[in-house]
Parts: sequence; C-alpha cells; structure tokens
Amino acid sequence: MTRPVIGIIGNAQVIHDDYHTHAVGIMNSEAIAQVSGCLPMIVPTDPALVTTAELMTVCDGFLFTGGRANVHPEEYGEVETDAHGTFDRDRDAVALPLVRACVAAGMPILGVCRGFQEVAVAMGATLYPEIRDLPGRDNHRMPPDGTLEEKFALRHDVAFTKGGRFHQVMGAQTVRTNTLHGQGIKDAGSRLVVDGFAPDGTPEAIYVADAAGFTMSVQWHPEWRAGQDPVSQPLFKAFGDAARAWVTRQSQPIARSA
Repeated sequence: MTRPVIGIIGNAQVIHDDYHTHAVGIMNSEAIAQVSGCLPMIVPTDPALVTTAELMTVCDGFLFTGGRANVHPEEYGEVETDAHGTFDRDRDAVALPLVRACVAAGMPILGVCRGFQEVAVAMGATLYPEIRDLPGRDNHRMPPDGTLEEKFALRHDVAFTKGGRFHQVMGAQTVRTNTLHGQGIKDAGSRLVVDGFAPDGTPEAIYVADAAGFTMSVQWHPEWRAGQDPVSQPLFKAFGDAARAWVTRQSQPIARSA
C-alpha cells in the first residue's frame, strides 16, 4: 500500500551566510516516516513557489513544524514590537491559509511549537510575545547551553482535560514534555479548544472545535525521539491513522442520488 504523503512545512535558512535553503529537522521526517508510517515531503514556504490548492492535491496531511521565526503580530491584529522577535512572512503566507483550508476540508494537520501557534492564529487566536515576562509564568524557552539531549530534556508536566481528546490519545491525563518556546496563546478565540495546560497555566495542547479532521497541535516538540517517547508515539501514530483514513475517504466513489 502506498504511504500517505505528509507535507512538512519548511523554514527558510541561510547556510554559510549566502546559500538560501528551505529545510526541516531530520527528526520531523523520521517521526512522520517511522512513527506515523507516512511519506515525508518538505514543503518550501514561499507563496511564489507553491499554492494551497496544489499542496492539498499532492499531500494527504501536513506537519506544521517549529521554527526560529515567529508568526507576525499583524496576522492577529497587533503591532510589531522588539519583543516579538524575528519573522518569516513567506512562511506566514503559506502556512496560515493552508491551515484554514485543511480545517475546512477535513484534511489532517499536526502543529508543533511554531506550528501550534500557526494553527491557533489561523483559527483566530492571539499570542503573547514573551511568556516568561508574564507574572506567574515560567521560562519555557530552550536552555541556552548544553547538548541536544539537555535542550530537549523533559522539563514540565502537561495536564489534559479528563476524558478529552488528548487524554484519550495519550492514555494518560498528565504527561511530561520538553519545552522550547517563547511565545504562547493569549486569547484562544471561539474555534480552539485548549485541551492541555502547563503547571503555570500556559496552553500546551489544542484542537479545532468544529473541524471534521485531525487538528491536534502541541506547544512542545514531540518529534524529538518520537519512536521511543511514550508521549510522542501515540500522537504521531494517531496522526498517521488520520492520514490513512483521509486517503481511504478520498478513494471512495461519491454516492449519486437517483
């Protein structure tokens, strides 16, 4: 059986100061191939190169990855400040319409870190520019020093809604996760369900309330050692199952009325 194709949303990067690329971390491709059981395909995030319609024709779902750049505050009705960090307007222009189109069509999506924020903003949420500056909040950013193992180490719990979607998928109401983000949801709006929180109240797990398809998104990085982590495995497996279900639905003939 042909594997479902998952478009992995890439990031613009410059290598050696002058070689421009679109790239994703290998751990994202490994998670999609080895845990979701799907075919990973890197998506160049430039609206001059791809369209939403073309991507949805080629792919059976999308992984919206993490990234250094943040969603531009104009996308949620706020003014840019130094606290908002760096931006990638081309990725905004590709990712946000794609999220909305996938939700409308019922095509499965999985958002991770920046991707979590893209899903949130696309559905009408607003973001805090820097969580650690808020009273009573913890520093959720990546540790500045140390090995990858230390940077991606499990650092706090996430508590899910009892009986909610994440509780059902994970098989546990509380899990332990890494944390490598600076921004987070301020106002979730009417279409998002915040289904999991960090101990300091930061939203960590969401889905789109009225979506027909898979829209589970997380603020942490489940792609890190996804094949071994007991939290990452069920999430990526559920995403892969959703992609296979999408392919099956698309292959079924449309019923015609007499």
